[in-house]
Amino acid sequence: MISRGPINGLIATKASCAKASLLITQSLPLISTLLTAQNRIMTIVSLSLPDQMIKEIDQIQESGGFAGRSELFRAAIRLMLEDSKEKNSLNGRVNAIIVVTHDESNEEPITRLKHEFEQIVRTHIHNKISHSNCIEVFLLEGDGKKVSSMTKAFQKEDKLKTVKLMII
Repeated sequence: MISRGPINGLIATKASCAKASLLITQSLPLISTLLTAQNRIMTIVSLSLPDQMIKEIDQIQESGGFAGRSELFRAAIRLMLEDSKEKNSLNGRVNAIIVVTHDESNEEPITRLKHEFEQIVRTHIHNKISHSNCIEVFLLEGDGKKVSSMTKAFQKEDKLKTVKLMII
């Protein structure tokens, strides 16, 4: 027996893993290595997500034709890695627009970050787009590293719905 207990309702044993793949538990929290039938090694990572997010992920999985949640997460992470590379490569003088959407009750991160990065904010427009949803548009001019830092700071805020960066 190589498992510490039930994982998603299943208990992994040497016999059950040997048929299609090999599961080797490394440490807690659950992080394991999976050797697929194609001899590809993949690390298994356990995530905790709110129910509403799971429902939305399942809808995207179905409408996007992803074989499973893992395939969807790998595609999303590839996009995030590419986005991160693009932001990290910004240097020199840059003109950009950041668009942020949020619930009207979550203004604090907007105000705090606007002041923190005031040296690159040329224009800030706020508009209420529905009963409780707001949109913020920031026209930025300045060092690419600062533009990247401001974008990342917005993206780290859980209270914000979306953050989009466009280099102009």
